[in-house]
Amino acid sequence: MTSFAPDSIVLNRKLPLWYQVSQSLRASILGRSPHDPLRLPTEERLAEHYGVSVLTMRQALKELEEEGLITRHRRRGTFIEPSVHRGTPVRLLGSVDAIVAQQSGMTTRLLEHGPVPVPAELAEHFPDLAEVAAYHRLRSDEKTGEPTNHARNFVRPEVAERVDLDDLVRWPMTKVLRDVVGVDISRITDTVEARLADPETARLLEVPLLSPILHYTGITYDEDGRPLDVAVIHYRGDRFAFTVTLDAV
Repeated sequence: MTSFAPDSIVLNRKLPLWYQVSQSLRASILGRSPHDPLRLPTEERLAEHYGVSVLTMRQALKELEEEGLITRHRRRGTFIEPSVHRGTPVRLLGSVDAIVAQQSGMTTRLLEHGPVPVPAELAEHFPDLAEVAAYHRLRSDEKTGEPTNHARNFVRPEVAERVDLDDLVRWPMTKVLRDVVGVDISRITDTVEARLADPETARLLEVPLLSPILHYTGITYDEDGRPLDVAVIHYRGDRFAFTVTLDAV
């Protein structure tokens, strides 16, 4: 059987090698033809192909496995999930300061807060908890007063105990957690997708029902890889654009 042949890339030393390799493999997996084999080459062959260490290759494969793109079986090898299609969300690497800047520059109103059961769709991020602290905020343009997005944050209770509500009106949750509460943030995973406004979003953002919006999910991890905060934000589709800049060097 012919083996899977990933594309070659020129690695940028400014970004983590495992991340670049995982992105290249992801593109190859999503762009493969239906007739391509599902089995990937061995870790050693992939590492040689990309010019990285086997440890770096394992970290890249672990990322793809966590996203559900591949499965790994001892002695049998690594296989692409047959159900994988082009609709898989694109994940981008950025700095915490970039995330803070993205959320800043608006007037914020705290709508509600308090403990809630862990939402079913977020249970995988809080497997050890029955409840999380929830914060619901509405952001508006400082100049026009027009609502631009509404955000829900779901935070681990032991972390939420140190969050001051006044700070959440002034700053994004990411800044509060990092600079005020003092937690060590290792990374934030962002996913953005297009959706249609549900009744609550349409009312809060003052847009027609079923109008296009941007649905953002951001997961903030501590140094141990444990999710501290999951943010779910709905942006007005007519007020936001999603722009990505890639370093081609």
